[in-house]
Amino acid sequence: QVRLVESGGGLVQPGGSLRLSCAASARFFNIYTMGWYHQAPGKQREWVAVITKNMITNYTDSVKGRFAISRDNAKNTVYLQMNSLKPEDTAVYYCNRWPNAFDSWGQGTQVTVSS
Repeated sequence: QVRLVESGGGLVQPGGSLRLSCAASARFFNIYTMGWYHQAPGKQREWVAVITKNMITNYTDSVKGRFAISRDNAKNTVYLQMNSLKPEDTAVYYCNRWPNAFDSWGQGTQVTVSS
């Protein structure tokens, strides 16, 4: 069973930055396309950024130019650098395989953007 552990969230003022990390126990991690997802209160979970095994990245429109996804296959870890944060970025952030997520999800990490 895959284990995903997200960390790095917190409370930050608008315009601030955070760097999220996700450690995965998945075998063959390096061949998967991985993604970061977020879920705001009362809303469905949706993808934010993805990175392929070849380091090709893609972002949802709302975060383009502000967020950057990266990965370290030697450490089975995916990162999300979040800059110029906005209150609407407030959500719980998760990582998982994309587009077909593993059955198990981590606990997520809360990001709150507020003054």
